[in-house]
Parts: sequence; structure tokens; C-alpha cells
Amino acid sequence: MSQLNSDDLDTFFSEMKDVKPMTSGDKALLHDPEKALAEKQKIASKQKSIRETLKNPLSLEGVKPVPCDDFIHFQQPGIQDGVFKKLRLGKYPLEVTLSLAGKTIEQSRDSLYSTIISSHARGVRALLIKHGTGEQSKPFPALKKSYVNHWLRELEEVIAFHTAQPMHGGFGSTYVLLKKHPQQKLINRENNRKR
Repeated sequence: MSQLNSDDLDTFFSEMKDVKPMTSGDKALLHDPEKALAEKQKIASKQKSIRETLKNPLSLEGVKPVPCDDFIHFQQPGIQDGVFKKLRLGKYPLEVTLSLAGKTIEQSRDSLYSTIISSHARGVRALLIKHGTGEQSKPFPALKKSYVNHWLRELEEVIAFHTAQPMHGGFGSTYVLLKKHPQQKLINRENNRKR
């Protein structure tokens, strides 16, 4: 091992001049999952308030017409097939129902956006959107259904949707499954920990 010369020692001590030894009262910072989750929720809350002050992000352009009697469906990658099947069969409790009957496309857009955002904030998991089949709508049939199909894909809160069962409106309605609110994830984690 080589000897350090005085220049090396001077350089070392000048670099270390701000370093303070740890005392017995100092503690190492360990990862705290609850604190990390609380910080994540704080950031999400801040982002949500920023989003709410911005204009509705749902687009009115690039909508592809959907036939009146076609199923519309979407499933984010990672969503289990069993979860999607339960949604498709209408087995989730529908906590919110939104009817777009008698509304313009712009009014429907605003209603859908505000309903999805507020439902997610309240911890709602499944809702029903009644858009109608629109067989006589102009400029093309199933106008609102086509827009709903387009808009739901644009919202990060929506993890899956599917045309409803006949008992809930069939081709004129759509089931929507929202991602779990961070608060609900915390509650579920606590419940699982107690088992």
C-alpha cells in the first residue's frame, strides 16, 4: 500500500471539511411505505386540482363511427380476464348512472368527464353510462355511443368498459370500471395486513 503524500492529505481533508460525524441521536432514514403512499397521494391530489382547473381534456375530433348494434369494449393491459368478465356480465354493483339523453355532444362530454373524475375521487368502482343506440342521430348513427367509446379510452381513471347487458340498456348503455382510488388501496392493504 502506498503512502499518502501531504498534497493528497490536504485534498482529502478539504473535501471532507463539511462532513460531520453521526451522533447517537442521529437515525438512518429507512423507507416508510405509509409515508411514501401519503406523499404519492399528496402529489396526486395536487395534480387532480391542476387538472380540474384545466379545460376538459376529452377531444371532439378523430371519433370513428361505431355501428348501433356493435359491442364496444376496452381493457387496459394488466387487467385480469376475470375482472373484465365480471364487468362484461354486469356483476359489479353500479354505484353511479349517467344518462346522456337530450344532451348535446359538448354537454355529454362535460357530463361524462365530471362524472368520471368525481366518481373516482369518491372511490366509485363501477358505473353505467346511458348513451342510447342513436339509430337516427346525425351526422351518423350511434353518434353519442361512438363519442363515449372514444372518450373513455382517453381517461386514465378508466381501466375497462363494455357494452351493458340487456337488463341495463344493452347496446344503448356501457359499463365502466374505474381504477381504485389511492385511499381505497390503503384501506385494502390494511385489511389484508390484518388477516
